[in-house]
Amino acid sequence: MLRVFMFCESELMSSFRHYQFLPRLFVAWSLLSACFSNANAAGFYLIDQSVTNMGTAYAGGAAMAEDVGTIYFNPAGLLRLQQGQLIGGLNFILTPESEFHDYGSSHLLLGQGGLGSDEGGNGGVSGVVPNFYVSAPLSDSVSAGLGVNAPFGLSTEYNPGWIGRYHAVKSDLKTININPALAFRLNQRISLGFGINYQYIEAEISNAIDIGTLNALPAAAGGFGGAYNALGLSPAAADGFVTLDGDDWSWGYNVGLLIELDEKTRFGFSYRSKISHSLQGQADFTIPGGGVIESFSGLFVDTGVQSAVALPAIASASVWHALDSRWALMADLSWTEWSNIHELRFDFVSAQPDGVTTYQWRNTRRYAIGTSYSSSGQFIYRFGIAYDETPIPNAQLRNPRLPGEDRVWFAVGLGYQFSSRLSFDFAYAHLMARDPAIRKTATSEDALLGGLNGDYEASGNTLSVQLKWLVE
Repeated sequence: MLRVFMFCESELMSSFRHYQFLPRLFVAWSLLSACFSNANAAGFYLIDQSVTNMGTAYAGGAAMAEDVGTIYFNPAGLLRLQQGQLIGGLNFILTPESEFHDYGSSHLLLGQGGLGSDEGGNGGVSGVVPNFYVSAPLSDSVSAGLGVNAPFGLSTEYNPGWIGRYHAVKSDLKTININPALAFRLNQRISLGFGINYQYIEAEISNAIDIGTLNALPAAAGGFGGAYNALGLSPAAADGFVTLDGDDWSWGYNVGLLIELDEKTRFGFSYRSKISHSLQGQADFTIPGGGVIESFSGLFVDTGVQSAVALPAIASASVWHALDSRWALMADLSWTEWSNIHELRFDFVSAQPDGVTTYQWRNTRRYAIGTSYSSSGQFIYRFGIAYDETPIPNAQLRNPRLPGEDRVWFAVGLGYQFSSRLSFDFAYAHLMARDPAIRKTATSEDALLGGLNGDYEASGNTLSVQLKWLVE
């Protein structure tokens, strides 16, 4: 199968042999994909993979197949494209709002107010999600394409001394996904598509460590029993700090089915597989006491670290229907398998005990409806609304690294045809969420992290632009 994809990719690139800029553009886009950050995701899935589809809030994503962005949402749609296409899109995440308001957070030993009063500022981070697609028909019944995008990511960052510093300070996850695809026409109405996904993941997280409280706790409770009192280590006032980073490459696949009942109605079904990553990296500690604690306890020394992350499978069912020559309606139901994420565990090479955060995420659904209107041969207008569930089961398991909640999308889009070969698409989406609540208590695995009690103000905006070039 891999040889087939490699052959078709070669054929695809040779079909654009007159465009010498293409290899350089591909490399540049790949590098840009490694530079985005985002705190606007459902879970940490970034659906922002097509500017055309964003205008309808991704309603009909698996059935629209209006351009080569269909590689991501349903590769079977490649057979609807009569010519080769080249697309470059940028999705700008406009400083998402993620501000924590404290309602009585508490420290294990110091009680309410013991964690300070800094609420962290706006944890949301602006960023860019790029995508690049290219395709070419190989025959009347076979088409090939290649996509480069960033389907998962998150970025949150708080003030270093904020109330929730022991839970999280910085969280940054990036992905690059390289997705060659083939589509085959089975008959006049049914097409199948297959894709391979070669995916890179890179993650960095950091948080403070309450060394003062560890020193105050008795050895029976996992503390140091006051062994380092001479160092002046007071609870919540003698913090250490840790930064963990790692990366990995892994494989997955995507498949799609497109059923065209007639020129007015089509159904699309797609599935993207789970991709299991095993990140390898480094843990860097900064601990008060001039090395005394590290030397005598054997803990908090810089060391290697590894962590397993399963990026979820996604299934979608979509419908597209033309009311007349100008109006079209579309709808989509998508399912994401977040239930594989039970916990985030860091396994240290040193004697440092594993770092564990419980998530117990649940599977989610996303519902979207949309419409498009063609006013002339040059303009097309798009509108859509969607409801996006959060995988976070309750306020106790909500984490400041990703304090998500159910969201409602309102989206609009505009397409403009400059010429027979060049077109431009624009889209804007506003995302509203109920105020996410965190209700953690200073017990169990959160004992040394603090009882974080408060609500977030959360909303987001995405502005997207795209150029499409038809290749003769």
